[in-house]
Amino acid sequence: MKNLSFQSTWAMIIASLGIVINIVFGTIIQILQIPLLFLDTIGTIFVAVILGPFAGALTGGLTNIIQGMITNPKDIPFAIVNIIIGVIVGYIAKKFEFNLKVAILTGLVLSVIAPLVGTPISVFVYGGITGGGTDFIFTWLLSTGQKIFTAAFIPRITGNFIDKIASCVLVSVLLKYIPANFISKARQSA
Repeated sequence: MKNLSFQSTWAMIIASLGIVINIVFGTIIQILQIPLLFLDTIGTIFVAVILGPFAGALTGGLTNIIQGMITNPKDIPFAIVNIIIGVIVGYIAKKFEFNLKVAILTGLVLSVIAPLVGTPISVFVYGGITGGGTDFIFTWLLSTGQKIFTAAFIPRITGNFIDKIASCVLVSVLLKYIPANFISKARQSA
């Protein structure tokens, strides 16, 4: 019983760390208004690789719920995107070693899926303008006569190619510097 409690605590600490990483990195990028970069899913990706799809999804969902409660409740529906990222990365990491090649391919997959799920949320909740670095491109595309979904989707998929590949690559590089016994202990706790 004591070992099970320790393992559960270990997994909760890692998942909590993932939530903090998501919020801190996402907030810094949002404050700096860096176009085409979000870095708000690095923690989700990290947890999903180490602990699996369920923990990744939980980390992603809780990130958006907590962030929404702190800053703007309208951001809570984007939890769906972060949950899906956790599930996809978790399953990929269960099947393959999360090395650089797998990280890039995973980033490409996420680059398409995340905006496919997030764009309708953005359009429904915010009318396409979310206060991020892609709003300029959205506004320009709208002014050229593009439909609202297209104008919202194009900058998101462009940003996600950069953001999701960078996030996955950063996690794969980070994993090289984490002791194998830490990762093994973490996976046993999941």
